[in-house]
Amino acid sequence: MIVLGVVVLGVAIKEALDAYELRHAYPEEAAGSRGTEVASREVEVQRKPRLKPEPTGQDWFPPVPPESPERERSHECRPVPVPHRGGNDPHNDCADLLPQNSFPGWDVLVNGKQFDALVLVTRTLWDVKTDEFDKHNLHSQQFFARVKLPELQREKRLAEACGYRFFVGVRSAAHKAALKRLDPNLDVVVMDWCQ
Repeated sequence: MIVLGVVVLGVAIKEALDAYELRHAYPEEAAGSRGTEVASREVEVQRKPRLKPEPTGQDWFPPVPPESPERERSHECRPVPVPHRGGNDPHNDCADLLPQNSFPGWDVLVNGKQFDALVLVTRTLWDVKTDEFDKHNLHSQQFFARVKLPELQREKRLAEACGYRFFVGVRSAAHKAALKRLDPNLDVVVMDWCQ
């Protein structure tokens, strides 16, 4: 019983000493023991005015604070290979055969969007369209292009927000012409490798 009491007393003394050291390691938080005004004045006196920030040793690139939106963006913009959505093997084959595709056999998730291909060498994200565009009449072709255009423009904005170029791969010149008529700024390529 006496040994147990000594151990308990020893633990209590150790905790009290640790708490005392912790309070005095941070003088501005020790205000309760010496009075708020005294501690605040002592801390102010100890501070030295800084005229300019201290160098970080990274003169070529400024440091990014941890809560920076740039840091968050860079995380969202990092390409992540993800499985093809499935259900359309010819479509996936065209994407996989894209010249210099960095992740054949995979889609790539960037900025919350799953793209069909990525060419890292040119930082280009791709959306591949394998529709049988030429089999439809002119009215249907125009309707189809107008329906698909807003999503293509959204994909382009997402890609460009992360510093990537964006291309649309199509299987026919008619499909390319229809998209370019609606949006001349859209980069559209006829996929010679996928006919």
